[in-house]
Amino acid sequence: MKLKVGIVGYGVVGKRRKEYIDKNKYFKTVAVSDVNFKNDGVLDDGVLYFNNYKKIFSAKLDVLFVCLPNRYAPKATIEGLKNNLHVFCEKPPGRSVKDILNVIKIKNTKKNLKLKYGFNHRYHDSIINAKKIIDSKKFGKIINFRGIYGKSVIIPFTGEWRSKRSEAGGGILLDQGIHMLDMMLYFSDNFIKVHSFISNNFWNHNVEDNVYTIMKSKSGIVGMLHSTATEWRHKFRLEITLEKAQLELSGILSGSKSYGEEKLIVTVKKDSNYKKIPKEKISKYKNDKSWKREINEFAYCIVNNKDIENGSCYDALNVMKLIEKIYKSDKEWKKKYRL
Repeated sequence: MKLKVGIVGYGVVGKRRKEYIDKNKYFKTVAVSDVNFKNDGVLDDGVLYFNNYKKIFSAKLDVLFVCLPNRYAPKATIEGLKNNLHVFCEKPPGRSVKDILNVIKIKNTKKNLKLKYGFNHRYHDSIINAKKIIDSKKFGKIINFRGIYGKSVIIPFTGEWRSKRSEAGGGILLDQGIHMLDMMLYFSDNFIKVHSFISNNFWNHNVEDNVYTIMKSKSGIVGMLHSTATEWRHKFRLEITLEKAQLELSGILSGSKSYGEEKLIVTVKKDSNYKKIPKEKISKYKNDKSWKREINEFAYCIVNNKDIENGSCYDALNVMKLIEKIYKSDKEWKKKYRL
């Protein structure tokens, strides 16, 4: 007997989630909702559709996938939990730390339910292999991170809500930079010291289009990130310096295929005198298995009653706390938006 799945927010991401939900042996999509539906009805494949996400709870469901704008994501997640559904919510978990704390408060009353957040980058081959190298300790401890994650606009073709503070809560950092911050936290520990410069001088929306931040963790790891909507050519790059090697994550496989080839370059320091030119080992990845892996892991946790280890509500809380620190560490930005 398959678990019955509902999807609220049936746009690009919702449809892609459905593709892999229906490929999972434990899941079956039975209902979707989206504001672009003019009415309620039944799709050609027998799936119910609704024009308001609240109506989807009238269907018999076991699992809810939340693919809604930031303003509505925590509300739908809470409603899903209150309706005794396991919930998978896309990142970010909401517009603020308060949003995720409200969700956790309800989740703590529903110990039997699974709640997972869509930090999809953790499931890419390059990140998985980098994590294995770091955890093996074969090249020593992490010294620093240096990352850039950028695209050319913060107004997607599907609508303008991402450029409005009331709807999104933040700009490019909350929309995209959150992935790289999550990876830094995934690879290391929490950052306790944060300095940043934030601006919205180019697109002139009331959310940021550039964030420059430098951070220091409890163990002394320094992380630098430029999260930008003025890159002009999409770019993903994360350099991780270890005591005896450097890992370079370059490019990321995505639906738009605009971030270039996904690669992991491992450069190993050959001797203690630094005289020999280090050799590079380049691994290239052609297939994006992240969406399938992420959904399969969620299904496995539900069926086998296992704790969520990747993308838990506490992972979401940690990264949202870090984002809040970054926003507030720029005193001018903090004053301007009364943070």
